[in-house]
Amino acid sequence: MTGLKNRYLSLDVFRGLDVALMIIVNSPGQGSTSFSPLMHAEWHGFTLTDLVFPTFLFVVGNSMSFSLPKYESMGDGAFLKKVLKRALIIFLLGFLMYWFPFFENGAMKPFAETRIFGVLQRIALCYFFGSIIIHYFKTNGAIYFGIFALLVYQVILALFGDLSMAGNAGSKLDLLLFSESHLYHGEGVVFEPEGLLSTLPSIVNVIIGFIAGAYLQRNGKNFETIAKMLMVGAAFVVIALGWDLVFPINKKLWTSSFVMLTTGIDLIVLSSLVYILDMGKKIKWSYFFEVFGKNTLFIYILSEVFVISLYLIQIDGTSAFRWIADHFFISWMGDYMGSLGFALWIMLTCWLVGYILDKKKIYIKV
Repeated sequence: MTGLKNRYLSLDVFRGLDVALMIIVNSPGQGSTSFSPLMHAEWHGFTLTDLVFPTFLFVVGNSMSFSLPKYESMGDGAFLKKVLKRALIIFLLGFLMYWFPFFENGAMKPFAETRIFGVLQRIALCYFFGSIIIHYFKTNGAIYFGIFALLVYQVILALFGDLSMAGNAGSKLDLLLFSESHLYHGEGVVFEPEGLLSTLPSIVNVIIGFIAGAYLQRNGKNFETIAKMLMVGAAFVVIALGWDLVFPINKKLWTSSFVMLTTGIDLIVLSSLVYILDMGKKIKWSYFFEVFGKNTLFIYILSEVFVISLYLIQIDGTSAFRWIADHFFISWMGDYMGSLGFALWIMLTCWLVGYILDKKKIYIKV
């Protein structure tokens, strides 16, 4: 638990917006009747939902721009220990979240059937490798790494497979290194969307988030700063749309064009928030999202555990998740609005916990 210092309001609100949207898209009352922007693109393509996870990585990079300089002052050994410890804790939390509730039919759920990779695990890996790259190779070296990673990733996918779900190089590598039972099965085939190979380009989302955060701190909140960020963001979007013609935008493969598109949008949104909140002082609406932004990781984990627990609790022969969604939302709001209403209820419940923590000045970090 710690206080918050030297934070830009825009960065906290940006984190909060992303976490709020992440909870909504992860917990529809009825997945088959979600509004299309709240669903992932089936394969190639892009929706609002596809922006959520890469933005989470981008804001991890923003946070690193505040924390890494402090870690670096400790010396190499202490820096490595701090970064490695934090990455391991986040990775373990993600793994335990998939293993939860640990017991099934009176016996411990077998480790052999537990998914290894996932959202928090990717965050941990990207945080760790992003920190190492920025620490040892500095900003210019990180930029060169980003260019190298995006180009090499495209070459690897082209040489060692195709761009199908079952035939891509990332899936082949995951199946070679891990048992099928440790991988994701929710797509109808064995396919790990947070697999090992696609972690390479996702590190670039963190690096660009770091560079944006450091740039803001170094140059201050002024028109020149946000104008340059807007121009870079717009340029990234244009590059992404051109790259899409030969290397399609695809969240599940985390293609290089997807990285450029999402970081471009993130730079534009962050610049806009700096202008509205930090420069324009139009902050009356911002507190709701600040609550999410100040306990980001904790509230995300809380939302996942909350949803899993609702599935485990039984009411009238069905899960509490299904029973509450059907009886309190879908029955009177309809399929689509009811599904959204339930997701909003999950989000607001998690917000209430965050609000209580914020009022008590409790900020849970790892």
